[in-house]
Amino acid sequence: MSESEHGSGRATVRVVDADGRTRELTVEPGRNLRRVLLSAELSPYADLAESLNCGGRGLCATCGVRIIEGSVPPTHWHDRAAARFGYPRLSCQVTVTGDLTVELVEKRVWGGRQS
Repeated sequence: MSESEHGSGRATVRVVDADGRTRELTVEPGRNLRRVLLSAELSPYADLAESLNCGGRGLCATCGVRIIEGSVPPTHWHDRAAARFGYPRLSCQVTVTGDLTVELVEKRVWGGRQS
């Protein structure tokens, strides 16, 4: 059982970037994953989508990440489809409820990712 499941009030979000580097973030459960990533300067966006996005409303599908470990039930229609078909989840629609490992996926449509 993870520390966050023991009631410590904290969760660990491991973020794997496109180069395979990993960072660990300690966050309070209930936080929005997109906001967590942006606060840690780990953008889920490609270059162009950094300024051309919907601001976290689940409309543009540019903040996709892969959830590698951990469980976050999908609540948004896009995330239900992503869970079913195996494509990236929208970080703006993911609430951190416990420990997670997420991968920042390479974006090819909206420009490359900055390193």
